[in-house]
Amino acid sequence: MTDAAALPGQPRGGVLSGPATDRAVNVLAPNASAMTLDGTNTWIVAEPDSDLAVVIDPGPLDDAHLQSVVETAERMGKRVALTLLTHGHPDHAEGAARFAELTRTHVRALDPALRLGDEGLAAGDVITTGGLEMWVVPTPGHTADSLCFHLPADRAVLTGDTVLGRGTTVVAHPDGRLGDYLDSLRRLRSLTVDDGVRTVLPGHGPVLDDAQGVIEFYLAHRAHRLAQVETAVEAGHTTAADVVARVYADVDRSLWPAAELSVRAQLEYLREHGLI
Repeated sequence: MTDAAALPGQPRGGVLSGPATDRAVNVLAPNASAMTLDGTNTWIVAEPDSDLAVVIDPGPLDDAHLQSVVETAERMGKRVALTLLTHGHPDHAEGAARFAELTRTHVRALDPALRLGDEGLAAGDVITTGGLEMWVVPTPGHTADSLCFHLPADRAVLTGDTVLGRGTTVVAHPDGRLGDYLDSLRRLRSLTVDDGVRTVLPGHGPVLDDAQGVIEFYLAHRAHRLAQVETAVEAGHTTAADVVARVYADVDRSLWPAAELSVRAQLEYLREHGLI
């Protein structure tokens, strides 16, 4: 068995639901799959001495899960006062409207179509509900509307699907773009170098205690995959499906459709940069 500390990001073992930092508690949604790993992580974030909480990514439209999030906050002595979305994929956002009904909160997101209320989210915004200081970090790439949230008091960043607790994420072409994604990873790396971020609170999978390590791994992995795709094209594999069969031959075939999205993004990137 591999020691978790030896894996990229040093993932924590044990139960995923529950407290992760002084300010962040996870409620795991019951939607495990090959794409969602153990399920969607719904994060409750609050100052320890405040009675107000912020929920990030209510998850799928599953009433039992949404009620569980509300009840978990109540057991913490908190009232949910605001709902935020890292991006609009259904496993993160489908339950947001129902959750807003249950909590009588607004939903803030980058994409106007996902908002409930007048306020959106943009780079440099600071969430201050209940005394929190949580900064909005734009991280397009997985999707065009992907955001992360920097929680400086916990030296943590909530990453949605931009960085996962296990494995690597999909660049969901055509909405997601590889060049944007690489820029977003570098932006997150700067948080680890310049702002002291140590912990990744991901949208799926375990908490990571080596933020810089996992982001460096992601950047190296993307460079390696790009080189593999370029080599495959040079060998005559010109369609995305052919490249997947060549480059992802060792990956479970159930993941090939998702891999094809990333390959399409990689091919677009290589063409834009005149490399194929």
